[in-house]
Amino acid sequence: MSRESFIATAADFPDPFRLLIRETVESTNDEARNLALAGAADGLIILAETQTAGRGRRGAAWFSPTGDSLAFSILVRPAEPIAFWPRLALAAGLAVAEAIEELGLHPGIKWPNDVWLGKRKVAGILVEAGADFAIVGIGLNVNTRHFPPEVSEIATSLRLELSQPHSRADVLHGIIRKFATRRHQIGSDFEMLVSAIRHRCVLTGHRVSLQTAKGTKTGSIEGIGPAGELLFRSPEGLERLIQADEVRLLPE
Repeated sequence: MSRESFIATAADFPDPFRLLIRETVESTNDEARNLALAGAADGLIILAETQTAGRGRRGAAWFSPTGDSLAFSILVRPAEPIAFWPRLALAAGLAVAEAIEELGLHPGIKWPNDVWLGKRKVAGILVEAGADFAIVGIGLNVNTRHFPPEVSEIATSLRLELSQPHSRADVLHGIIRKFATRRHQIGSDFEMLVSAIRHRCVLTGHRVSLQTAKGTKTGSIEGIGPAGELLFRSPEGLERLIQADEVRLLPE
């Protein structure tokens, strides 16, 4: 890690964001949670060069090669009611997508927490809540060129898509700048957030399989509703899904 480049970039973060760099942690989300419980203020960003136990949704391991990717977590103490906090995943996904767009790419958002380039995942979001705070974890493949066999067909990076390396510090700055605006739209301005996500949704108009608490379902996606819910059409009718354990695109 070019520590100096991250420190220099962080000096230009919008308020109240500030950066804390760790060489090695088990999980940036866990590190941020511990600091939140100790009283850390809103806007603290924990960035790690190496995660020894990074994770995605449902406890899945997150591949984060040292020096090639961004792995960081943002401590948020939202003013909005706690019922709105899950929307932070959408806000973070949109912030990542918008930052990537500024590099000349055309990312899509896979509801609720992944960012895709083409049909491959480039970033994942994991939001975890405490009593009076939320942790927004973000993993982004920046300069990764090789992935493990189990994800090589479904993962990509900015470097692979643009055929050139990128400054991780600059990419981080772009994400934080976008998130500084989008995080405040989970309440009264949520329609603005949803509108920006709708035309980037990679699921709309496609058939999918869902893993839910009631089992596997198949159907088609009609879009995203006003509360950020996924509009899922199955033989049983239209369902409005607030969450699903797994959403997979089916062959057309």
